[in-house]
Amino acid sequence: MRSIFRSQSIVAKRRKTIFSVLLVFFALTALSHSVAAHPEISVSEEQKMITVGDAPDQEVYAFGKSVTVSKRAKGVLAVGGDVVIEGRIEGDVATIGGNVIQKHDAYVGGDVIVIGGAYKPEAEKPERVDGKQTVVFGMLEDELKSVAQDPASLLSPSVSLSFFAQRLVLALIWFVISIAFSTIAPGAVGRAAAKLNLVPVKVCAIGAGVFMATGIIVIAGALTLPNFLAAAAIGLCMLLLLFGYVFGRIALHVSLGKWIQRTTFPSNNRSETLATLTGVLVWTLVLSLPFVWPIALFATFAFGIGLIVIAVSKAEFRPA
Repeated sequence: MRSIFRSQSIVAKRRKTIFSVLLVFFALTALSHSVAAHPEISVSEEQKMITVGDAPDQEVYAFGKSVTVSKRAKGVLAVGGDVVIEGRIEGDVATIGGNVIQKHDAYVGGDVIVIGGAYKPEAEKPERVDGKQTVVFGMLEDELKSVAQDPASLLSPSVSLSFFAQRLVLALIWFVISIAFSTIAPGAVGRAAAKLNLVPVKVCAIGAGVFMATGIIVIAGALTLPNFLAAAAIGLCMLLLLFGYVFGRIALHVSLGKWIQRTTFPSNNRSETLATLTGVLVWTLVLSLPFVWPIALFATFAFGIGLIVIAVSKAEFRPA
């Protein structure tokens, strides 16, 4: 039983640490160029490498650059670049879309967090403090690095043959999911689609409010609650967001497809399957448009969560 609670505590701590790193990433991207103001910190001529000399009280944040700590630093976060440790880092080291490279005789006093890369200590037993965590998610390194170096590419993805192939595959998957869900729960999908057609602004407003409240709960829970309560709160919020996105997208497919079918197709050439397929193709296209897809993605969450909240509130207050 102790081992179960201990593993849950470790998982919760890792989630909190990763969440803190991501929060720092979004909050401090604007400060990525300010580190050069410290006399012991310099930036290379090609603007690709930050070198840290003796700066024991300095937290270093780099966006789209690699960081080399030759002597001392308090902590380092690099987004889209590597962290090379030649000296000492007393606190945490983190990178998103890069590697943490710890040279021989280098020292790390805090946690090591790597998202989209690898932790590469050159020594067989790197100098670390006992009990500190090493969290590595070695996925999507190239994608994360390219986004960090060119953030505009996130809003305007490059159009290629593989891009269209991926969207076609996604459309097929969502078509199957929408048909399956409509077959299993036709009443719920039909009511949701009708609600979107009747009061879309109300549904979106409710969903957007709950969505933002969920984000606040996740942040507050990760930073203030005990580990097991934080893990439970974050898990429930993530479950709500996941179900809201899936249900909202299915309802949007059906509602949008029926509207297009009603306004475009002749009355003798209408079917549920054709309407769903039309809605899937159109919404997949909207989610692929440069600079438009973030708004469409937010709308999907908002509509889905709004539909869930309205359905739950009506079921709760319906007289027996």
